Amino acid sequence: MTQSITPELRQWITEQARADADPERVLHSLVSTGWQQEVVLAEMRRIWRDFHEERTLDGQFPKAKVPDPLPEGGIPSTLWAGDREVRVLGALRRPRVVLFGDLLAPEECEELIELARPRLQRSTAVQVDTGGSAVHDARTSDGMFFKRGENSLCQRIETRLSALLGWPVENGEGLQILHYGPGAEYKPHYDYFDPREKGTPKILQRGGQRVATIVMYLNDPKMGGGTTFPNVNFEVAPVRGNAVFFNYERPHESSLTLHGGAPVVEGEKWIATKWMREREFV
Repeated sequence: MTQSITPELRQWITEQARADADPERVLHSLVSTGWQQEVVLAEMRRIWRDFHEERTLDGQFPKAKVPDPLPEGGIPSTLWAGDREVRVLGALRRPRVVLFGDLLAPEECEELIELARPRLQRSTAVQVDTGGSAVHDARTSDGMFFKRGENSLCQRIETRLSALLGWPVENGEGLQILHYGPGAEYKPHYDYFDPREKGTPKILQRGGQRVATIVMYLNDPKMGGGTTFPNVNFEVAPVRGNAVFFNYERPHESSLTLHGGAPVVEGEKWIATKWMREREFV
């Protein structure tokens, strides 16, 4: 019978890696206590690789505090978000991805769309080489930004997200509404600002690094338009009222948070996106 790695064993192996223990001795110790060599060896290789990569990255890309709505030790079926119960539909640990159900009410979705519709313009992308923004071929949607707290609906949603994620309202950018027609997409990208780019220091002046993203679906496209995570072969279906959250402790590819908006095949897609920052966004 194939054995399964327990959380306790994983923690113990991590502690051995952190202490620079001899891997061969660790493996021998585990096998002598009854663990199957092929099982523990695979886990040891993963942890040793991750730990030493993390230690190498800490100098240039140190970890930041990030919001994480899930408690240690398990996944609850629902979470209280201050004014409504939100369902937890699923989660990944690495990267930390959480799927929410019924985060927004149908009427809230419709109101966001109608408030945004007259203000839509061709979407732009942040230019990390200059710190500005510009139209980019990778992003073929229309969009607009609400200022944080711009109206009562934004205030209600922002307060709900703050309660759900345990992150201050002021540490969030304003809601961005995006509209994708047939064929429109957003090719895979990262949401953090790359510290290696010369325009990043200017961007970070407004609230520090981005540390998490939540994408809320405002309608049901007939086909396509999912949120993809290519590094972990995962895709989230766009369902009205639902949302996908993910965080990134450091601005580096090791976060595994490469993601994109798949092309809309039929119908249209409306989403609301909110990015969380390290500190107050001004």
